[in-house]
Amino acid sequence: MSGKGKVVCVTGASGFIASWLVKLLLQRSYTVKATVRDLNNHNAEHLLTLDGAEERLHLFKANSVEDGSFDSAVDGCEGVFHTASPVVVSANDPQAEIIDPAVKGTLNVLRSCARVDSIKRVVVTSSIISTLFTGTPLTPDVIVDEMWFSDLDVCKELKHWYAISKTLAEQAAWKFAEENGIDLVTIHPGLVLGPLLQPNLNLSMEMILKLIQGSPIYPSPYRLVDVRDVAHAHIQALEVPMANGRYMMVGRVTHDNEILKFLCQNYPAMHLPEKYVTVTLILKCCFQLHKKISEWFSFLRSEDYKYEPTYHVSQERAKSLGINFMPWELSVKDAIESLKEKGFLHF
Repeated sequence: MSGKGKVVCVTGASGFIASWLVKLLLQRSYTVKATVRDLNNHNAEHLLTLDGAEERLHLFKANSVEDGSFDSAVDGCEGVFHTASPVVVSANDPQAEIIDPAVKGTLNVLRSCARVDSIKRVVVTSSIISTLFTGTPLTPDVIVDEMWFSDLDVCKELKHWYAISKTLAEQAAWKFAEENGIDLVTIHPGLVLGPLLQPNLNLSMEMILKLIQGSPIYPSPYRLVDVRDVAHAHIQALEVPMANGRYMMVGRVTHDNEILKFLCQNYPAMHLPEKYVTVTLILKCCFQLHKKISEWFSFLRSEDYKYEPTYHVSQERAKSLGINFMPWELSVKDAIESLKEKGFLHF
């Protein structure tokens, strides 16, 4: 569908998902009003180089915690994509640094939208994190779907501040939308991978980089999805008339073992087994093979290794939007090539 003559807003436009969203919207001939925290910050310069940006991209300064900050950006828009939210796993003051910006930012955007009659739909970028922490064991027979909601008590017990922020922000969004007659759709991606458009390293790509370097910052399993699929899903959520509610966006749930094996086979120059061997793999291989470590390296590269089963994330509703998930191997490969190109990874 062509967006010619249509105006949309993208908040937090310099981010990983948002940058791709802006790129795809411009490709579809939309006029894009994009918000950034600082118009003088070089982190948004890559947006100005996108095809169509000179004619149809307009940057606006907006502070997520300031009421009314998004008024000018959403004025005259048909659709609004709210992607701006802090994506961090730890902070000295989680309430002030993670939770408040997520919740207040979402409500501020929605308040601005409620003042504009032309807006037909608002699409909010949530996270798979707002669904997973229910207290239910995630066993291989479990299928997580859009009916799952994270339990705040469980999140607090785990001190998972990011999960709390996304859960509270989503709850606030649905409540406000219902009370103010806003047509709202939420997108729930997992660990987003793929080519970087922005110059800085975002958290999801940093997770893969740290995994390669031997210092993972998030435990396995990983819920992988390509950034291009996520951006496409946002646009489909706006353009498909029947789109509604929540949409999970996970192409593959897998362990770090499978990712590392893939990298060993496709990037031997990384010498990954010499850099990083998970405790899980060491114990499993020692138990299964009772062979010396040098033989284990060959085992990692072999086709005989069996991965632990994982739970599943439903793709039914995502596919109803017309999403055909890219192979996770392509996402990982493109992520590696992008990290090399941007100078974050050397081998």
